[in-house]
Amino acid sequence: MSLNIAQRYAWNLAKTLMVEITLFATPSGYAAVPSAEFEGDADSVVREYDPFAR
Repeated sequence: MSLNIAQRYAWNLAKTLMVEITLFATPSGYAAVPSAEFEGDADSVVREYDPFAR
């Protein structure tokens, strides 16, 4: 998944589920998961999306 699509997907997922989402880099592109489920390398994190932040 490209970075642009992954960013839009992560923000939409955060707003829909109302949970924090972590966007991270993988060897094949980018991926997004709920932050509570992310167990990867902290260096691979691109951004975290918080639907409650103002």
